[in-house]
Amino acid sequence: KPRFNKANKTDSPEVNLVARQIVDAAFCAHSNLGPGLLESVYENCLAYELKKRKLRISQQLSLAVLYNGQQLDSGLR
Repeated sequence: KPRFNKANKTDSPEVNLVARQIVDAAFCAHSNLGPGLLESVYENCLAYELKKRKLRISQQLSLAVLYNGQQLDSGLR
């Protein structure tokens, strides 16, 4: 398991700005909704908050599995 170290840390101002926006959006959505709702509710509210911040997002993308050289539809999202 790779460990985080300062050599692979990204100190880019752009990355830090986006990271702050994501954390703020998640905090905002959770603070407004509170605990106990379905994950899909939090997902949609977080998506809304990220879009408000002019971030491009994609939701529930399908992920294929590569098995024995074959790409299989795994049903993962």
